[in-house]
Order: sequence, then structure tokens, then C-alpha cells
Amino acid sequence: MVIRRRHARFLGFARNDVLFGATTSKTMTLDELNNLPPAARAEELRKCCGARAWVAGLNEVFPVADEDTLMDQANTVWNGLAEEDWKEAFTHHPRIGGNVAALRAKFASTSAWAEGEQAGVRATSEEVLRALAEGNTRYEQQFGYIFIVFATGKTAEEMLALLEARLFNKPEAEIQLAAAEQNKITRIRLEKLLSQDPGGLGS
Repeated sequence: MVIRRRHARFLGFARNDVLFGATTSKTMTLDELNNLPPAARAEELRKCCGARAWVAGLNEVFPVADEDTLMDQANTVWNGLAEEDWKEAFTHHPRIGGNVAALRAKFASTSAWAEGEQAGVRATSEEVLRALAEGNTRYEQQFGYIFIVFATGKTAEEMLALLEARLFNKPEAEIQLAAAEQNKITRIRLEKLLSQDPGGLGS
């Protein structure tokens, strides 16, 4: 999770370097992505979603005519996956659950981003950070996978409220919700892969 000036992209607690560490700053055009060899294109797609079945399925639809088609195909492939594939994607989020110091570092730079708001750092309370860490542990024990949410613009307090609310969900409902949140994350990463944002896919 990187929350940069109230611009939180998403919260996920698991392993690997997709969310909390920058994966790459490289971006490309759709033509470039279309023209990559399949193996190289798979590597680029894997930066957006770690589910092997999603990468393989989307790779098969290339070349695509435009970005809208790419997004539609990405969504179709994702929704056609099995739960185990979704859970594989979840594991490609670095684990920081239970580490209050790491949470504090991620939220320390949270501040107003919206135009007209006063800039500055708003520290998140130790109580909220501890509750997030403890809540994530409870979530994983309850559902068997990490808590993940697309969280653009959300503060630590808002994230905590979402986490606590989702602890009341039944497993069959929660996996669908978690998959939908992952799908949103994948979409924004595809958009950034093809953007000219110098920040690239870095979280």
C-alpha cells in the first residue's frame, strides 16, 4: 500500500513487490505492448496481476485494437478465473500485516491532495495503525487470504473502517468482493503501464 498525499492506491498485505515496492518505472504504448513477443508481454502483464491464468488468458487476445478493448478483455479473463486464481493474485501483494512500524511509514506522508486543500503531512494515530495491523491478522485468519481493497483517496481511518466492516462478511461473499477489488487494482496498473506517468507502476 502506498498512500501518497491522500492518494492511497490500495491496501494489500502479502508477499512480493507489486504494491508496496515499485516494480518498474517503464511505460509503453499499446502498439509496443501488441508487438512484444508473447513471453516478454507476459512479463509486463504479470506486473499488473500475479495470477498466472490471467496473464496467460489475456496474453492470448493480443493484438488488441485499443485500450478500451484491452480493459474489457482483462475484465472478461479475470471474471472467468477460479477462486484459486484470484487468491494467487492476492499473494502478489507484500506482507506488512502485524508490523505497526511499516504501517506507520506507509501512512506518514498522507496529506491533502485535492486542489484547494492545504498541503501537509497528517500523521495517523498509533491506535489506528495498531488496529489496522491487528485487523489484518484477524481477516487473514478468518478468510485465509490477505485483506485487499482498492483505496484511492482513502485515509488510514477509512481503510480501517472498510476492513472492520468486511470482517462480518460470509466467506462466499467476501471472496467475490476481494476479487472485485483486485480487478480494480489490475485495471489501474494496466492504465499506468500504458501511461506516460513518470512514476510508472511504482506504488
